[in-house]
Amino acid sequence: MSKKIYYRYNPTTESYERVYPSRGQRIWAWTKYLLEGIGISAGILISLYICIDLPKEKQLRKENESLQHQIEELNSRLITAISVMDNLSERDNNLYRVIMQTDPLTARQRYSGLPRLSTETFNNLNDKEKLQEVTNKLALLERQVYVQSQSFDRLAEVINQNIDRLSHIPAIQPVSEEDMTQMASGYGWRVDPIYGTSKHHDGMDFAAPIGTPVYATGDGTVTKAGWHNAYGNCIDINHGYSYTTRFAHLSKINVVVGQKVKRGDVIGEIGNTGKSTGSHLHYEVRLKGVPQNPVNYYFQDLTPEEYANMVNASENAGHVMD
Repeated sequence: MSKKIYYRYNPTTESYERVYPSRGQRIWAWTKYLLEGIGISAGILISLYICIDLPKEKQLRKENESLQHQIEELNSRLITAISVMDNLSERDNNLYRVIMQTDPLTARQRYSGLPRLSTETFNNLNDKEKLQEVTNKLALLERQVYVQSQSFDRLAEVINQNIDRLSHIPAIQPVSEEDMTQMASGYGWRVDPIYGTSKHHDGMDFAAPIGTPVYATGDGTVTKAGWHNAYGNCIDINHGYSYTTRFAHLSKINVVVGQKVKRGDVIGEIGNTGKSTGSHLHYEVRLKGVPQNPVNYYFQDLTPEEYANMVNASENAGHVMD
């Protein structure tokens, strides 16, 4: 490469005269060329980095995406598990402990000291926040499992101390599953089939043919056995421990007042007496005189699958027969 030569016009001599740059000027010129080269090289490297993934970077990006999916999957599974534990806790407080007349566990006892879960959508959190959220959910699940285990241990102790109570508490269906035509209506607000008004249905209706056997659902003493207004032929049983049951619209009564009965004894037959629009049994469970949902008192009679079907049928059935 030939060396550049610079000239400058001199108006006095009216001629071009050669210019010899100073040392500083020459250094600056070379520095400028060097900086321009560095800038161009850096631009090329940055473009390559943005547009072309190096093998190592591709692998790191793939591993990061995989970890993101795993965290999201773990979060989803934890949400499902926590939901199951919440349902179990609710059933523990509102069924098992009610049946055994044991105080329910408070929210403080179940969740005290645990960090609060984020109210933000999980996908809106950054990676660090997502990991912390999953950690908090895991701590919540571990606490729920521990507390529920302790609760069941306590209930087991209560049960062992109250074997007699268990035999008296209503715990089976009053009509055999194989004899029942359908679940006519469950517990809750329903439309009266005769008057057309809205009223609370205090029990469950089991539709079955006249003459179908009706069973005592727990040990107890018969306190009513005869006609009782709109209930028709009716049987009331006092089970002790503040529990009573009622069996209404019977065609036949097989017991008398004062008689002791055992769970599973045939006490009567289904009928269509009293204020009734078809052959069925109206069955009630009361605790301290307050109507309870009978579906919660079949825990010794049904498999988990049958229980789930019973709950579904009682919630969806709307054909009240009395």
